[in-house]
Amino acid sequence: MYIVGMISGTSADAIETALVEINGAPPTITARLIKHLTTLYDPALQSELFACFRPESSSVDRLSRLNVALGEAYGAAVLNVIQVAGFTPDQVDLIGSHGQTLWYDAPQKSPRAQHGNVLALGEPAVIAERTGITTISGFRSRDIASGGFGAPLVSYMDWLLFRHAVQTRAIVNIGGIANVTILPPVNQDALPLAFDTGPGNMLMDDAVVRATNGAQRYDQDGVIAARGVVSDTFADELLAHPYFSQVPPKTTGRELFGSQFGAQLWSRSQAIGLNSDDLIATLTYVTAQSVVRAMHDFATTIPEELYVAGGGAHNPTLMRMLSVIAQPTSVYAHDALGIPSAAKESVLFALLAYETWHNRPGVITAFTGASHPTVLGNITPGRLVR
Repeated sequence: MYIVGMISGTSADAIETALVEINGAPPTITARLIKHLTTLYDPALQSELFACFRPESSSVDRLSRLNVALGEAYGAAVLNVIQVAGFTPDQVDLIGSHGQTLWYDAPQKSPRAQHGNVLALGEPAVIAERTGITTISGFRSRDIASGGFGAPLVSYMDWLLFRHAVQTRAIVNIGGIANVTILPPVNQDALPLAFDTGPGNMLMDDAVVRATNGAQRYDQDGVIAARGVVSDTFADELLAHPYFSQVPPKTTGRELFGSQFGAQLWSRSQAIGLNSDDLIATLTYVTAQSVVRAMHDFATTIPEELYVAGGGAHNPTLMRMLSVIAQPTSVYAHDALGIPSAAKESVLFALLAYETWHNRPGVITAFTGASHPTVLGNITPGRLVR
């Protein structure tokens, strides 16, 4: 099948689309990336997105209009990647759309069991209508309904495509939030482990916006962090956050490490005399340290290899820190596995749409903590075939 996978991540900076050819069935699925595109959000739409992230500036009417506006943007992005790839919409079988997460409440496992909830916008009816292509969306909700965290979904792709014959691998995706999958080798009958390690780029990005008065939204090429000096004292203070010691399965997002938390860190750094370069260097170090600590604290075997995907893979300062802290584990960009890091999550949602269409679970309960595997997503039909 030919499928367009699509996601707008926690950083909410762009729409990632990928046209993918997928064949086979687990455990021998193959996924070939045909074309990947990054479409930056229109500034006005992005501004509205960030306004709706904050409860104090959001409202029901704004959320409803944003849902449709995102659907229009996603539909246009799908048609664009199809055209650039040299295909036509009639040649594409499915769209797998993650949408834009606006809010996530993690399920409470103790002391009283309580299901979580997630709100992801990007109206699938609009996407299907504009493209004529059957659209699968809402991938996290069913896992949450069955007692899981609805994340990290990317680990299912890691399990299917990227295990090593004899070595333990870790694959980390550093987007707004960072998540890790620890994969036992194929020659071992062992369960994988996957969870969100904590903030990825989110706190760095927040500090960059504050430091530049909005002129920059992220630390391009890690230049700012490279100028700064890490404050070990402040880093230790941040790494004492209870999320980092929480036992997996676990997941987190903007509701815990978003702009409100960023504002607290900014005020705290000023109070202790950190300049903005040092703050951003320290936050970069915290992301690297939290990823490595997560592997050491919760994996039964320390991985021989660590592959890095997501926007963090393009931050040389972060990658250098990871390489030093993770020793003797070898650190590589995800591209070495055959799928560019920037395309990974959009390829994931093509793969999950494929599994949903074939009525197969798109999750392993060891990853999400769900009570049983589920078929993920909701199907919105595309064009009528007469």
